[in-house]
Amino acid sequence: MKKQAFNPFLPLDAYIPDGEPHIFGDRVYLYGSHDKEGGETFCMNDYEVFSAPTDDLSDWRSEGIIYRAVQDPDYSEERPYMYAPDVVRGNDGRYYLYYCLSGKFGYGGYWGHISAAVCDTPAGRYEYLGYVKYPDGTPMKKYVCFDPCAFNDSGIIRLYYGTQYQNESNDILRNDEQKLKSVMERYNKTAGEILSTPDNVNGACMAVLEDDMLTVREEPKHIIPYDADFGGHEFFEASSMRRVGDKYYFIYSSQKNHELCYAVSDYPDRDFTFGGTLVSNGDIGINGVTEETRMNMTGTTHGSIIEIEGQWYVFYHRLTHKSDYSRQACAERIYISPDGSIRQSEITSCGLNGRPLDAVGEYPAVIACCITNGHMPHGSNRIFTESFPNVTNCGDKRFIGEICDNTLIGYRYFSFGGINTIKLKLNGNAVGLLSLSKEINGLPFAEKNISLSGSNEICDFEFSPVTGVYPLYIRYSGSGTFSLKSLEFGLK
Repeated sequence: MKKQAFNPFLPLDAYIPDGEPHIFGDRVYLYGSHDKEGGETFCMNDYEVFSAPTDDLSDWRSEGIIYRAVQDPDYSEERPYMYAPDVVRGNDGRYYLYYCLSGKFGYGGYWGHISAAVCDTPAGRYEYLGYVKYPDGTPMKKYVCFDPCAFNDSGIIRLYYGTQYQNESNDILRNDEQKLKSVMERYNKTAGEILSTPDNVNGACMAVLEDDMLTVREEPKHIIPYDADFGGHEFFEASSMRRVGDKYYFIYSSQKNHELCYAVSDYPDRDFTFGGTLVSNGDIGINGVTEETRMNMTGTTHGSIIEIEGQWYVFYHRLTHKSDYSRQACAERIYISPDGSIRQSEITSCGLNGRPLDAVGEYPAVIACCITNGHMPHGSNRIFTESFPNVTNCGDKRFIGEICDNTLIGYRYFSFGGINTIKLKLNGNAVGLLSLSKEINGLPFAEKNISLSGSNEICDFEFSPVTGVYPLYIRYSGSGTFSLKSLEFGLK
């Protein structure tokens, strides 16, 4: 019998953000960055790949470390981390991994080149191959070489990349000589290259490679004008390309920083029009949720879409540990309409499961898809010190900590088969009221007063049997803070 899948879908001690899912053979592989649990900056660990059979998306296994940063000849103490990678199968049948080195907090990640490694199998031990270069051997550094995506377009190898610096418009740079100089140094570009239009260093870009997978065949170009108006959802980073039928879908992280969006074209290198938002890691933009009412702490996101066994999914990541440096892979079902449009997916706890989770037995609390106290922050590139509810750990124990007054913790969705008890495992110092409901603002179907004094305790709810498919929302009002370790469904 297959296990159930839930978000995050990898082991709870795995932190693989920036995920690019690909199917090779009968398995789906997730290539991504590798954060440290409770890390101090982005991407502190070497690349680890997970894979699952295409017919059982609950059965993910680690393929081990496939590539180490020290294998790159340009590895240094200043730039020791490897950022968001991608893998493509070349025309020779081998597998090519593309990535960029960076330093702490992204410093040094925007003026280097794109590096590549190669392997005979999708998740074997990759060996350094070289850097993307021009025919004369000089490194290709046109535009900002960041977040590479490799795409085999019916034998044509396309490399997508780029970033968009907010608030660094030409007008600002022209009027601020010091800022212009700093940007010149950051990008290793001349003032003319930076200020030129339309060949600005900002924006989404693409180069075509030779079959050696390193040499530039066609000069890099913008696939979307750097100043294109996408109605507030303009390109920021995280380039990814997919082909759906005869259309090209460009997946990217917008300047809002918490959402994956898509743009569509008949061509791989031009004429992209904005399609919409695929997913937000704070559910912003769906079900009436706004920036002010975000359903989680938000921050960077990166991912792509893939069709597995006839069903489309969007892969993205969530934040933990009150920071942008310990991110976990999640996925949701999406549906491509006959006209090619994709509606934004809400974030759920069941993700790849394909159906609601069975309200039977015990679940880790950290599969919550909603954790908010009503004023959650946006945490791009930082660690917060102030207290608010969050997924965290102590040793090998993972839980939702710092639960405080007005905290709402949500799970979507469970299939209730007549259960009439729920047990919550708690720890902390708090006095107040816990309630359970099937709607965010709905009347509770169970309530209980708690008084915690630092020891592990079980809060046992009994109620009339519940049948049907519903979310489960846990709300706390009171004083103090506590942790939630697990929830257990049962009959009594």
